[in-house]
Amino acid sequence: MAFSDHLLDAGADHWQAQKEHPFVVELAEGTLDEDAFLHWLRQDYHYLLDYARTFAILGSKATDEATMEHLYGVAHRVVADELDLHREFASSYGLSPADLAATEKAPTCVAYTNYLLRVASEKPLAVGAAAIYPCGQGYLDVATHMAEIADDEHRYTPFVEKYTSDAFREAVTWMREFVDRSAEANPDQRTAMEAAFLRSTKLEHAFWEMAYTGERWPSGDPA
Repeated sequence: MAFSDHLLDAGADHWQAQKEHPFVVELAEGTLDEDAFLHWLRQDYHYLLDYARTFAILGSKATDEATMEHLYGVAHRVVADELDLHREFASSYGLSPADLAATEKAPTCVAYTNYLLRVASEKPLAVGAAAIYPCGQGYLDVATHMAEIADDEHRYTPFVEKYTSDAFREAVTWMREFVDRSAEANPDQRTAMEAAFLRSTKLEHAFWEMAYTGERWPSGDPA
C-alpha cells in the first residue's frame, strides 16, 4: 500500500466527518447560509496566504531542483490563481480585496496556519509533505462528494468546479506522489509524518466547523 493511502486509512473517520459536515452538505445543495460561506471565504483567503508561505518554506528545504521548482511554483499559483476564486466570490458579494485583507483570523484559522508554518520551518521536509497533504486531498475528496450529491447548479457551483477541475486533480496527484516519495526515502520519519497528517486532517475538519458556526474571538471581530 502506498503511504499516502495508509494515511487516508488512518484518518478515515475524520475524512468521513468532513464529508458529512453540514457546511459541506449544504454548500453542495446550494442552501448554505450566506454568512457561513462569507466567513469561510474571508478565513480561507488568509489561510491560503500562509499555505503559500508554507510551500515556499518547504521549497527552500528541497534538495533536488525539480521538487524545489514545483514547491515554489505552487506557492506562486496559490497567490496568483487560487485566490482569484476568492476575489471573484468576494466581488460578487460586494466585498473588496481590502475587505478580505482586513479580516482578523479566527482562532481555528490561526491554529491551522501556525501549525503548518511551524512544521514547515522546524520539521524535516518529509513531515512537511504530510502536513500539507490533507488540504489538497481533502478539498478534492470533499468537492467530489459535493458534486455527487448536488442536484442542480447554484451560486456555489464554481466552488465545486474549482476543486474538481483537472488542474486541481493534477496538483493533488503531485502532492500524493510527493508524500510517497518522502516516505520511501525517509522510513524513519513515517511515524512523524502520520502524526502531522492526522493533526492537519483534524484542523481541516475544524475549519468547516469554524466557518459554519461563525467562530470569532471572544472579544468579537468587527471586520
